[in-house]
Amino acid sequence: MKTKDISLADISRFRAELMGVAMIIVVLFHVSLPRSDAFFGLRRMGNLGVDIFLFLSGMGLWFSWMKTTVSDAPLWKKWKDFYWRRLVRIYPAWLVVASLYYIPRFMGHEQHTTAAWIDLFLDIAINWNFWTRDELTFWYIPATMMLYVFAPPYMQLVHKHPVYRWLAAGMLMWCVVVQYVTPIHNAVGHIEIFWSRVPIFFLGINMAESIRRKDTVDGTAIWLTLFLFILSLASCVWLEQYRHGKFPLFLERMLYIPLAVTTILLLCKAFCHTPQWARRCAAFVGTISLEMYLIHVEFVLRPVEQHHLGYWPTFLIIMAVAVPLSWLLHKAVARVTKMLSLT
Repeated sequence: MKTKDISLADISRFRAELMGVAMIIVVLFHVSLPRSDAFFGLRRMGNLGVDIFLFLSGMGLWFSWMKTTVSDAPLWKKWKDFYWRRLVRIYPAWLVVASLYYIPRFMGHEQHTTAAWIDLFLDIAINWNFWTRDELTFWYIPATMMLYVFAPPYMQLVHKHPVYRWLAAGMLMWCVVVQYVTPIHNAVGHIEIFWSRVPIFFLGINMAESIRRKDTVDGTAIWLTLFLFILSLASCVWLEQYRHGKFPLFLERMLYIPLAVTTILLLCKAFCHTPQWARRCAAFVGTISLEMYLIHVEFVLRPVEQHHLGYWPTFLIIMAVAVPLSWLLHKAVARVTKMLSLT
């Protein structure tokens, strides 16, 4: 019997559900677990949620960008509208949460020098300390905004000259250069967590046109997908369980690239046979994933972990508290943004 073809359109169809699953495994990653635990290596794979987010973000940007190609507006206006839509989606929630986190921390310091005030302003504005000192508190937000800055020129380039999609290979090379070429490593190696996630974002852009056209892949590719998924997952789990801290992390994040893509394809297959209520729950979490990311660690996880309730009880409490808080922030920011757009 012929294996059913893989529909790439399912990646777009289940985008919200995929983002919901990605957010859940990110939460699982952030809950502490002793290295001696047999689940430690698999729990570390929650890191993969970031790569899934970035792939889907790149795909979504291409969809949005292609809608502008039918417009007769000047290129500069298309870029301006594109950047404004991204800013309105991310920045208001970021400003609320960053202010709630950085201002109380600043007020707790005894000395409020001019330099400290400037540092506070820049942290709230662009998470300055991530770029300068690799502060990882909210690193995904400034990293994403930086990727959004470079996305339009890249999309314009590959739309006119598709061969430049091979720049993704150069991005992989850059990760090696950052790690091992000493002058470059000394200059920008502290944000390796950003560089090693750049390729998956632009790969999402590269694959998006096939997804938009609703291309299909020969059904026998499911066996290749399963092989690459098992190989990359098993390798990453082994590395984390037995070699954690003994190798440059960017090497494992190169394995995350095939792992993220195959995970997305397999999840889409699973969602085709998942009850509607389960898909709706995953999609709901995906809708508030930005707010969940901003809230769950510093405002929920830190207080809960002080009670040492264990891994799974801690995870369940975080979800029970962070989901409604994130929904409230999502709705509040949407309402304020709508009111401002009407004035």
